[in-house]
Amino acid sequence: MKQLPVSEYKKRRSSLMAEMDDNSIAIIPSAPIQVRNRDVDYPYRQDSDFYYLSGFPEPEAVLVLIPERSHGETILFCREKDPEKELWEGLRAGQEGACEKYGFDDAFPISDIDEILPGLIEGKSRVYYEIGTNETFDRRMMLWINAIKAKTKQGAVPPGEFVALDHILHEMRIFKSEAEVALMKKAAEISANAHLRAMKACQPGCYEYQLEAELLHEFVYNGCRAAAYNSIVGGGVNACILHYTENNEVLSDGDLVLIDAGCELDHYASDITRTFPVNGKFSKEQKVIYELVLKSQLAAIEAVQPGNHFNQPNDVTVQVITEGLVELGLLSGDVDQLIKEEKYKPFYMHKAGHWLGMDVHDVGEYKIDGEWRKLEPGMVLTIEPGIYIAPDNEDVDKRWRGIGVRIEDDVVVTESGHMVLSGDVPKEVAEIEALMA
Repeated sequence: MKQLPVSEYKKRRSSLMAEMDDNSIAIIPSAPIQVRNRDVDYPYRQDSDFYYLSGFPEPEAVLVLIPERSHGETILFCREKDPEKELWEGLRAGQEGACEKYGFDDAFPISDIDEILPGLIEGKSRVYYEIGTNETFDRRMMLWINAIKAKTKQGAVPPGEFVALDHILHEMRIFKSEAEVALMKKAAEISANAHLRAMKACQPGCYEYQLEAELLHEFVYNGCRAAAYNSIVGGGVNACILHYTENNEVLSDGDLVLIDAGCELDHYASDITRTFPVNGKFSKEQKVIYELVLKSQLAAIEAVQPGNHFNQPNDVTVQVITEGLVELGLLSGDVDQLIKEEKYKPFYMHKAGHWLGMDVHDVGEYKIDGEWRKLEPGMVLTIEPGIYIAPDNEDVDKRWRGIGVRIEDDVVVTESGHMVLSGDVPKEVAEIEALMA
């Protein structure tokens, strides 16, 4: 379900070419088809960088950008129209459709790439390309370069150097446009409704995968054919496994269940986590731990401000959680010293967030010249602190063991502060208990 206009992709291509050196060429291949088993493929998902610049969803395609080319700067190699194959596999854009529907200046059959692309590369000073991302295409690229080198005595000029395309492109992707933020907001709203649906469906005796089914129903019903990542539905001690995805255990009365799930809408991810009681009512210990995590998350969201550095929200969560663990007697000692020695890590072992965009762990540098980068308007990140008390942690009283809590929201940095994209899912204890009553 396509959401962004063609003009958005054309603007991105122009922005990238403006960053390229004179007499250069950029080459970006589509994602390869992946075999699931025997003659069944995985559902096709386009490469994020390729889609970011093209909006083109088909496999077997290559995008080529040549600034100042007189016959058109943007070129797409793609599959030809083929009525027989389209009968079996679905419609194709073809060369005419690539230009008319997706806004490319020129298009050629992918079957002709070996004859045409080396001629486009020849004579260019630099090739912008992501080496190491697609090994099969890397080998083809080297064959084309070697073919040009073999003709140097006839006057052919091979490119002087390869330049890492991802450095420029990923810096572009870290800043979201208004259209991208609106799309991510819509994805977050769909995911929020999915979490609400799972909360309402939850009861003792149901299985983790049944709550996952509620999530997937809401995703697909609203046009999101895939989750942005493997959904986590962890009941009881399974909530203490950070990337638990088996989702096959029964949910027991008196346990918490942690759901970390988000849909993907037109290649943009949402990422939401909520933790709630299976029976709709927090126990005393569960409530105390939950409210500590929530306190740290709310404080961290407030730290999402332009000019603050990326790790500032994380530092806030570490401070609040460590102070709380000391108050509860789960840690003992001076708070500053405990933080310095990372004594909180058996309970809180991950960072408070990551970039979010076309990939759930989106591209973009976290540090520049060794220093945490400053937050700027248009950046989107998650805020997701947690506390996980291992079931075999004999250093704490038995009543705490096996409690796992994480709360996560998607937050965009604005000119004046921040905006929470995923705020439609309740996270106050009273709100959750009222919803599930």
